[in-house]
Amino acid sequence: TYYKVNMSNEIQVVDDAGDVRKGRPNIICIGTDNNCVQELQTIIRNKQTSRSDFIFASDRLIRLVVEESLNQLPYQPKHVVTPYGYPYDGLCFIKGTCAVSVMRSGEAMEKAIRDCCRSLRIGKILIHSDDDTHKPTVYYANLPPDINTRTVLLLYPILRSGGAVLTAIRLLLEGHGVNPDKIIVLCLFVTSRSLDNIINEYPNICIITSEIHDTVPTYFGQKYYGTD
Repeated sequence: TYYKVNMSNEIQVVDDAGDVRKGRPNIICIGTDNNCVQELQTIIRNKQTSRSDFIFASDRLIRLVVEESLNQLPYQPKHVVTPYGYPYDGLCFIKGTCAVSVMRSGEAMEKAIRDCCRSLRIGKILIHSDDDTHKPTVYYANLPPDINTRTVLLLYPILRSGGAVLTAIRLLLEGHGVNPDKIIVLCLFVTSRSLDNIINEYPNICIITSEIHDTVPTYFGQKYYGTD
């Protein structure tokens, strides 16, 4: 969601997420009608934001996206007894999940993963675009050997075209036998074009983001790591 001024100088709310999510329940945007999320997005997009405030807001936003991704994982019923002796029927997380970060910006999301799931295994993929063809190529991958049996949380904060994430998904599917139904892509900011590119090729993959907007903060990794 963003805002624009029309010819009568009235502020209008524009929702980029409306069309691209239509008929696609596997695209989840946590920023819709959420003032807390939109404040964090504003801090991240503001050119006057200091690096320390940028990191603080980014880590908070990442944590919200990660928490929503955990809500998409499988659970099973569990019966427990409280310290006062009362029975309680709740839920228990089913083990068998790992995370994979697309280096380097995807590594910014690892801390939130570790804070929420202390024993979760995290793999890494390094993708580099060719200087001449601009085609993304996998240069390095270190993944759990049994990743084909796991649900995979794929970490990459910014999707402009979706090329890097598509390359990572192909590696997981074709190189390691991961089930596309068990891949959840975690992002902060995505464009409608990137969602179309991914979902048109892999319609069953779940994508969780905080915002769908035609302009994304491509400087995220540089500012987060202080290389801008």
